[in-house]
This record gives sequence, structure tokens and C-alpha cells, in this order.
Amino acid sequence: MLKRILVVLLLLLGLSAGGAWMALSPYQPANLPVEFTIQPNQGLSDIAHTLEDSGAIRHAGLFMLWAKLSGNAGRLKAGDYRLNRAMSMPGVMDKLVRGETSLQSVIIREGWTLRQFRAELDRHPALRHDTRDWSEAELLAKLKLDARHGEGLFFPDTYLFLRGSSDILVLRQAAQNMRRELERAWAARGPDLPYASPYEALIMASLIEKETGQAADRPMIARVFLNRLKLGMRLQTDPSVIYGLGEAFDGNLTRAHLQTDTPYNTYTRAGLPPTPIAMPGKASLMAAVQPAQTKALYFVARGDGSSKFSESLQDHNRAVNKYQRGGAVSAASAAGGSSAAGAMASGGASAANAMVSTVSPSPTQRRSAMPVRCWIHSSEESM
Repeated sequence: MLKRILVVLLLLLGLSAGGAWMALSPYQPANLPVEFTIQPNQGLSDIAHTLEDSGAIRHAGLFMLWAKLSGNAGRLKAGDYRLNRAMSMPGVMDKLVRGETSLQSVIIREGWTLRQFRAELDRHPALRHDTRDWSEAELLAKLKLDARHGEGLFFPDTYLFLRGSSDILVLRQAAQNMRRELERAWAARGPDLPYASPYEALIMASLIEKETGQAADRPMIARVFLNRLKLGMRLQTDPSVIYGLGEAFDGNLTRAHLQTDTPYNTYTRAGLPPTPIAMPGKASLMAAVQPAQTKALYFVARGDGSSKFSESLQDHNRAVNKYQRGGAVSAASAAGGSSAAGAMASGGASAANAMVSTVSPSPTQRRSAMPVRCWIHSSEESM
């Protein structure tokens, strides 16, 4: 190895001192990123010219010579790379020999459904779409998830992977993460909660997730729902109704929708819906098991993403008049809220049946991205 490097140095001495320095020095002093892809089975000449064209190195010919004499010509790894333009040619070669490729990412957002999750994976150009044509039952079987429905069983986060990885790796990691987060939340649950199982807590967390994008409101909403369950009141939460309508929902929730019975209509049916309605994040999971202390039975959206909570129907009706009829939340209502809910709640309904008037948050009221923390290894790819 030392002999080969000495040969290279002697060759460089044949160049002008300035030329040799420029050949081995960084392409540019600025810390600007440069991206390129080395394809599998790509030859040394093609690799060198790819590097030169991208701006990673100055001279393809010298790179080829260096690779051959250093014994690295056949050791350059395929993959996506993101390097710094300030990196020297030996540094670039070292990166390629080590295979320090850049990772691709996919963001799975809190409050998404499984259908939205799978659609996002299907759209990602860097994933191999092995599960695209699988039914939900086939997917759950492949992932060895003992469940009839997959909704809520996957944790929203940012997942990192190598280009060409199977989409099932992301799904498997998301399922493992949700199982872990749910176990942690269940272990930290407060006393005297009515949940018969962690799955019921997961259902509650999904309702909380869809009701608000405000972290401070989540424990309060959890307690409102728990208070209503304790009193035998129906939850009457719009997101569950919308979920039950499926693709038939056109964005406008009407009185007819609220009166149309489905397994997820919490206006017509008591208790929790049969499954989660979305993928809850960690904050909603913790809110479900560590609710706030309040006697509130109602809440209405203020229009700024937060909610006004009330203990009595009379106070709630006043809040509805102020925030929904006063024009403060007209825009929010149009974004998927419940102006119909406000009208029914203030229209003489009994306290036992008065609904929880809500306005679902717009996408801008939710977090736009999750922290990058899940690196999916290709070694996990076993189907």
C-alpha cells in the first residue's frame, strides 16, 4: 500500500506544484453540498466522470489513477452520496470505499390514516413498492400483527432508509415503534381509567389526535371524553363520524351525516368507536393515559387552534355563540369543523345528549414534520 501511494506521489511530482495541489485539494472552499449516485456495477471510468460532473472532484483521470494505484478501484460502493465540496479527493474516495451513503427519508404525519400512510409510501421514488397490491389483511399477516384492523397500529415519525429498500421495512419499523410507545404509555397510565386494554387507550389517543393540534389541549380533551363516558354520555366527536363516512365524506359535515349510523358514529352509538381512527403521536398517547383534572364535559374550537372548555351546557352554548356564530371560527369551520355541531348543541338538546362541539385543526395547525430518529437497516429486510 505504501509503495503504491509513493508511486502516486512521484507521478504528482511530474505535475506542477500548483497543479498537484489543485488536483488533491477541495473543489471549492465553500461548504456547499454536492449530491450524486453511484449505480450498482458502474465502472471506474463512469464513477470518476460522475464525480467530476457533480463537482465532487476536479479531475476524473487523476481519480482513476489514484483508485487503481491505491487498490481501491474495485472497492467503491454504490449508493446515494451527499458530500461537502470542501472535501479533498482522498476524502471523497474514502467515503466511497466506506460506503457512507446518504439516507432517504419519508415523513409519516400524526393524525394520518393507514390509507394515507400507504399512499405516501407508494409515492416515494426511493422505495421498492413490494406491498402496493397487498390487502390490509395480507399486510397485517406479513407483519405478524395479531389484529383485524391496522388503523392506529403504526407510529407517525420520520423514517430513514437506503434507496431501494422495501416499503415493508418502513411499515415494520412503524409498527414496532407504535407497540413500544403504547407499552410505555400504558405502563405510565394514571389511576381509575376505564380502559379495559391498551388498545382502548390507543383508540382514545386517536380521537384526541384528530381533535386538536394544540399540545396543551390534549389532556383536557382526554378528560372531557372520559367524563362523558363515566356519565354515560355519548362522545359525539366529529372526527369519528368523518372516519366512518370514509370516501363518501366530501369535506362538509352535515346534520344528516351526524344522524347516519355507522360503527364510528359517536352521536348515534355509545362508548368508544371499534378501532382507532388515525395514527396518534406520543403526546396524544400520553394524554389518553394521563388526562388533565377537570369537570368539563364540552369544548368548542376558538378558531386559533385552541379550544374553550365548559362544564355546563349553558356555558358551552355561550361559547358556541361566541366562537362559531360570532364569526371567529368561520374560516376554521370551513376547514373541516362542525358548524352543524354548534347548531345542534345550542338547539335545545338535553345535557345528556348535547354534543362536544369541535373544529378539527387544519394541516397548518399540526406539526409539519417529526424528528428524524428512525434509521431502517437493510438487514431487517426479510419478508
